[in-house]
Amino acid sequence: MTNSIIFIWIFLNIFLINKGFDTYPFILLNLILSCLAALQAPFIMMSQGRQEEKDRDRAKQDYIVNLKSELEIRMLHE
Repeated sequence: MTNSIIFIWIFLNIFLINKGFDTYPFILLNLILSCLAALQAPFIMMSQGRQEEKDRDRAKQDYIVNLKSELEIRMLHE
């Protein structure tokens, strides 16, 4: 969706509109995309933090399972 909006924006400003409301360096488009990135960044960082917690818990559970398996194997060898 975002890619199509950007493509339409550029297409309108280069080909269809005579002088264009946002000429070639597309400063207004860059400003809009920068603001969008600034608004999305905190949410992305929060979701990454939650994912790290889940990964940490999963690694801890894997460690416990591996430790129990190792103890079982030692008991079998004895």
